[in-house]
Amino acid sequence: MQASELLQSLAVLIECAVAIIGIVIATRNGKQYGWFIAITFALFVLFDIFRIFAQPIPDLLHAVIFLIACASMLYAVWLIANER
Repeated sequence: MQASELLQSLAVLIECAVAIIGIVIATRNGKQYGWFIAITFALFVLFDIFRIFAQPIPDLLHAVIFLIACASMLYAVWLIANER
C-alpha cells in the first residue's frame, strides 16, 4: 500500500470517528449541533469513498455533497457560537 493510500484510509477512519462523536454529542448531551457535525463528516466520508474507489459520478454531485457538508458545518459552528 502506498503512503497516499494509507493516508487516505486513515483520513476516512478519522472522519468516521468524528461523525460518531457528533452523534454522541447529539444523543448524550442533547446538543443539536452534534447532528450537523455528524452530517458533515458522514458526507465527507461519502465524498472520499467516491473519490478513492473512482466511482463515476458527475462533478456536480461531488460539488453538491461538498456544499451541503460545508453548510452543515457552518450551521453547527453558528449553533456553538450562539450557545448559552
